[in-house]
Amino acid sequence: VQLQASGGGLVQPGGALRVSCSASGFSLRDYAIAWFRQAPGKEREWVSTSRHGGQGTYYADSVKGRFILSRDNAKNTAYLQMNSLKPEDTAIYYCARGRPILSAIANGGTYDLWGQGTQVTVSS
Repeated sequence: VQLQASGGGLVQPGGALRVSCSASGFSLRDYAIAWFRQAPGKEREWVSTSRHGGQGTYYADSVKGRFILSRDNAKNTAYLQMNSLKPEDTAIYYCARGRPILSAIANGGTYDLWGQGTQVTVSS
């Protein structure tokens, strides 16, 4: 049972990047999937959550309108499409699974399985 994050890299400000989170050993459709990020010297920050069962997708204000979280249940994979990237988006991005209630979607403690992280660097 694991999550594997991939797709990070170096991108220029204003550019786009898509990171992936591949699940194995369980069905992603049965869980919420979230993305968090952590920049050097900063605390982990919630980015987005797609709740299971079609209960909606939610975004932090800092990424709303720029990032899109999607799922491909056939591939058991979730994606975070990141557009209009800014230098402040530079961080290690982690995916996580859980079944949080709506009020707890930004709380990392409600997720029980985490991927290893993928580095995203936004720089010219």
